Amino acid sequence: MQNNRRTLNLDGPVVVGTDGTPDAHRAVRWAAAEAESREQPLTVVHATRTESGHPHLSLKGFRQAKDHAVDVLGEAEALVRKTAPGVKVVTVSCPQETATCLLREAGQEGTVVVGTRGHGGFLGLLVGSDALRVAARARVPAAVVPPRERDRPAGVVMVAARDDRDREAVRLAAELALRRGASLRVVSVWIFLENVGSMATMFDDPSGLGATEGAEVARLVTRLREDRPGLDVTHDVVRAASAAAVLVAATAEADTVVIGARRRSIPVGAPMGHVTHAVLHHAHCPVLLTPLSGQEPPEQE
Repeated sequence: MQNNRRTLNLDGPVVVGTDGTPDAHRAVRWAAAEAESREQPLTVVHATRTESGHPHLSLKGFRQAKDHAVDVLGEAEALVRKTAPGVKVVTVSCPQETATCLLREAGQEGTVVVGTRGHGGFLGLLVGSDALRVAARARVPAAVVPPRERDRPAGVVMVAARDDRDREAVRLAAELALRRGASLRVVSVWIFLENVGSMATMFDDPSGLGATEGAEVARLVTRLREDRPGLDVTHDVVRAASAAAVLVAATAEADTVVIGARRRSIPVGAPMGHVTHAVLHHAHCPVLLTPLSGQEPPEQE
């Protein structure tokens, strides 16, 4: 079967969603800096949901939503001007729900940026439903910016890599690190019981299994070092009981973590794998999700 999958890149335009909250402002600042580093325009989107989310909205309510959008977008545009004065800014008020608006604006070449939680979010949820919908449906790179901001750059881009399906994530992370003048840390987590299960008692010395598990990623790293000799690359294979815990802890020492999003093909349950979900909720730095190599994301609604 012919593979028509296009190559993803991090050199296209940037699209960010805002609802005027502090979390959204952090996402706007991050998106502005990212657009500036790419020398690309930034589109700032506010979703009013007047078409899909408020079927019984009165004329007065519609006008209020429109006026609010003008205020929110004006505030975001001023923030971009302050953060990255040279970036061209386009503002869009969209009547549909957030994920649909953002993904349409991003098209096939852009990168989508969202904050963790906005208006209407429950305090117990660290990542809101809008961010999760974007992460689950995006066919392009999608960044989720957490509420914490680092005082100064760590100079490290991190990428989680489990096997050859993560080659796209590794490539994009390398691209990002080179553009930022940062080093690249590739982290592979090997969970013994997850891989051998009930056969665990049959192994006197399981250490060799971890080496086999990390071999695919090691080959990716070797090729990367050959192709990008100027890039400082480290590869850590960590044996642990929880991949999510290892990855979340590692994000404390990174400026951005890149993850190949393992999306579930079944129509029930969470649309993303539990590790991706956990990192989105608890990461100490922005999380950049990219579709896995060889796996098509679900169709956009």
